[in-house]
Amino acid sequence: MHRPGCIIFDCDGVLVDSEVIGVRVLLDMASEYGVSMDLQEAVEEFSGIRLREGIKILQQKASSPFPEDFEQLFRARSYEVFKTEMRPVNGIKAVLDRLRIPYCVASSGPMEKMKLNLSLTGLYPYFADGKRIFSGYEINSWKPDPGIFLYAAEKMGFAPAECVVIEDSKAGVIAAQRGGFKILGYAKPFNGDELRKEGATIFYDMKDLLPLLHL
Repeated sequence: MHRPGCIIFDCDGVLVDSEVIGVRVLLDMASEYGVSMDLQEAVEEFSGIRLREGIKILQQKASSPFPEDFEQLFRARSYEVFKTEMRPVNGIKAVLDRLRIPYCVASSGPMEKMKLNLSLTGLYPYFADGKRIFSGYEINSWKPDPGIFLYAAEKMGFAPAECVVIEDSKAGVIAAQRGGFKILGYAKPFNGDELRKEGATIFYDMKDLLPLLHL
């Protein structure tokens, strides 16, 4: 891999350690409607997909209908939990401290969620106080559609081929692949082979990221 012109980070699971927290809250809420699902199984199944799709999966397993405002209730409850439990991904601050090329964050999540979690973890200032944060909700495009990565690259002033996407989910890797981006997959023990199969170069520790980028 050649030295990139720009780096596009996913948010959940790459910058902030939020995915397990969010899925746990989601399962706790769904259990009130008869859903029983293993946390690890749910993390693997919901990784990288839009929240609304995850809720649909859980509704199919439920014994009674979710309320119409289930998504809004989840957002409110999860944001409260994030305020006490959210942490940055181990090693990411050291990476951002050393970066000397343009970078941004692009996620399927809502803008307010990204800004909250980046603020809680002390990462918000690294992204030009919000000027380099891009949400799929801005353009109504969610992974595995490549729209959010194409949008972020355009806003940053780079062609896809000049960018490297850092992702941790199958949906995100597929989106980057479809958009013509180089991809580095920040893998967990359960999904390294899956991300590699979709076209990502795999790493498991943030200390390995800069060497892979030749930075």
